[in-house]
Amino acid sequence: MNTIISFMKRNYKILLAIVALSATLFAFKIKSGAESDPGKDKLLLELLTFVIEKGHYSPAPIDDKFSKGVYKDYIQALDPSKRFFIQSDIDEFSKFEYELDDALINKDLTFFNLTYDRLMKRMEESKKIYKEVVSTPFDYSIDETFNTDYDKAPYAKNEKELKDRWRKQIKLSALSSLTDLLKMQEDKAKGVASTQESSEILKDGEKVNADPLNVKNKKNSAKVKEDNKPKTFAELEKDTRTNALKALNEYFDFMKDLDRDDWFSVYINSITARFDPHTNYFAPEEKERFDVDISGKLEGIGARLQKKNDFTEISELISGGPAWRGKELEAGDVVTKVAQGNGDPVDIVGMRLDDVVKKIKGPKGSEVRLTVKKVDGTIKVISIIRDIVEIEETYVKSSIVNKDGLKYGVIYLPKFYIDFANRGGRDAGKDIAIEVARLKKENINGIVLDVRDDGGGSLSTVVDIAGLFIEQGPIVQIKSAGLKKEVLYDRDKKIEWDGPLVIMVNSFSASASEILAAAIQDYKRGIIVGSKQTYGKGTVQNVIDFNQFIRNSGVGDLGALKTTTQKFYRINGGSTQLEGVSSDVVMPDRFAYLKMGERDVENAMPWDKIDAADYTVWNKTDNFNNAVLNSKNRIANNAQFQLIEDNAKWIDSRREDNTYSLNIDKFRIAQNEIEEKAKKYKPISQYKNSLKFNSLPYEVEEMAKDSVLKEKRERWHQGLSKDIYIEEALNVLDDLQAKADLKKSLPAKLKKEKLVKS
Repeated sequence: MNTIISFMKRNYKILLAIVALSATLFAFKIKSGAESDPGKDKLLLELLTFVIEKGHYSPAPIDDKFSKGVYKDYIQALDPSKRFFIQSDIDEFSKFEYELDDALINKDLTFFNLTYDRLMKRMEESKKIYKEVVSTPFDYSIDETFNTDYDKAPYAKNEKELKDRWRKQIKLSALSSLTDLLKMQEDKAKGVASTQESSEILKDGEKVNADPLNVKNKKNSAKVKEDNKPKTFAELEKDTRTNALKALNEYFDFMKDLDRDDWFSVYINSITARFDPHTNYFAPEEKERFDVDISGKLEGIGARLQKKNDFTEISELISGGPAWRGKELEAGDVVTKVAQGNGDPVDIVGMRLDDVVKKIKGPKGSEVRLTVKKVDGTIKVISIIRDIVEIEETYVKSSIVNKDGLKYGVIYLPKFYIDFANRGGRDAGKDIAIEVARLKKENINGIVLDVRDDGGGSLSTVVDIAGLFIEQGPIVQIKSAGLKKEVLYDRDKKIEWDGPLVIMVNSFSASASEILAAAIQDYKRGIIVGSKQTYGKGTVQNVIDFNQFIRNSGVGDLGALKTTTQKFYRINGGSTQLEGVSSDVVMPDRFAYLKMGERDVENAMPWDKIDAADYTVWNKTDNFNNAVLNSKNRIANNAQFQLIEDNAKWIDSRREDNTYSLNIDKFRIAQNEIEEKAKKYKPISQYKNSLKFNSLPYEVEEMAKDSVLKEKRERWHQGLSKDIYIEEALNVLDDLQAKADLKKSLPAKLKKEKLVKS
């Protein structure tokens, strides 16, 4: 979940105290190099604990309860599927369960070193186990089961039991793939198009596991479509084991890329998580990714990379970037060497992906030369001049739709982005203002602002965006520990859009999204439609770069800490923490009953309230209440929404169905029963509204030059044309139209007909 970052208000006294303390931190011996560096680790822990204790909004006491929580989180993070450690390992580890608080205070790394060394040992052993498991055919006639609820599963008592757990886990994955393959062949023989539903149903409503088998086997199972000749059961069974082996090899290749520092970051984040869910440590690479995520831009060549065994492959070119403009590099090309300018090329085969990325990225204007193996097998050296690359998916986009003679604008905001390093750069507030101006130029009658799945971002951009729709006034209240509240205002009397407004949210709209929705709701400026409630994150984080305290120390990059320093409150005084924002119009949601909000996260901060700010409710929407009532009535009587609600209840009822038969006959019977029930909900994915969405004129011109952008916009518009939620949001805009304005907008013939009838 992205976070709200507020750089407008920092506690400088705390930061000065940290600077003063940093002089005492170098009692540890510091050594350079990539190997284990206990001095650096201890320095990191020293900074971490001090900054949290002095800067966190409400730091938890570091005691035995704290220690127990760190222990639980860390062990679970190391082995979530309980397929590496055995009970004797846990017995040995558990001696530290109530000692990690003291270890943290004393900067004692004994527990981390023990668990890290043991995990590396167990992973090496696991490679032999899974290769042995997939070397012989599975016997699917045996009557046995496997439970995928790893949280409740005990650890294997010994290595024999661990091997059996691996066998059952791989067998279940292979069985799921095998039933898909069999069904495809059977359907093909009958002349029926296969839907491949069984694999999807098997996972529907379950927790997503990091295990690649579930996804990989499903992808490979599609290959049967290419074969005209049916395969025997034995051949299909062998294919599933081959696919399982490939998936596990790739998984362990990825794990091999993780070094000791990566695992130490896991340990540190098990510590930070005890303070609250949004206090996190960023290792150097993660901090860089966070900066890109919040700003939407980077300096480099504009290509996404992926690891394929020991090789680095170009998976996608970013539209508008230097690699895309150069037209020499292509998706599918394999990079084998990297050279800086006129420097000697460095062989990157077998190198960690993060290290490859570091070599390819670089400052604007610098040259990088890539030696690539092209898709056709030829070898080519490609020179690229690095530049600023904008990640298009980060930024706001808008569309126009005509509905019953009226014209509406739909604005989608994926996150509240800002470039903190360049105040003159792009940010969500400026870009939304531009989109509103563009839509007004097209003479729209209403705006839908879609912040579904928007996890937040910059606090300052929320104030700017909310201010586009009100005259002036408070937007959000902020409180720091022990200090008086601060109210952030929109002080610009200009209103960019005073017409009908709908804000779309769902249960993954969080943080900054919730501030915006809450402000619009408290002013009664627009109608909030979507899930029953938003995510429920009502806290503010600051990112503190550790390196500012250790300059010229030779210790290397220590990363940064994102820590909770404030809580924010609605202008009515209530907190969005845990409770989120309740929609004015609640739309049924397939995942409405699953536990995925802040209220379901351990160590979440409590809900509270403060005094309301002084604000004036918007009084220019006479038919606000009628629009809400009409929408509720439509939803209650809409068969598609009723089906979605029924589906949500069914998904919820299946949450505890974690035990699967590994007998193929019983497995297929169970999956067929589920598939039959799931057919009832097929119309949900097949739904289409009658609306046509179009890009604005300026973007039509851009798409004529950029096929990648054209494809992305066409996919977005296609998604909107299948979206019942956006359709109802537009219905609400219909109901919000003032009668006089509506008559002006109606075509002459229709207007005359209505006047005669009245």
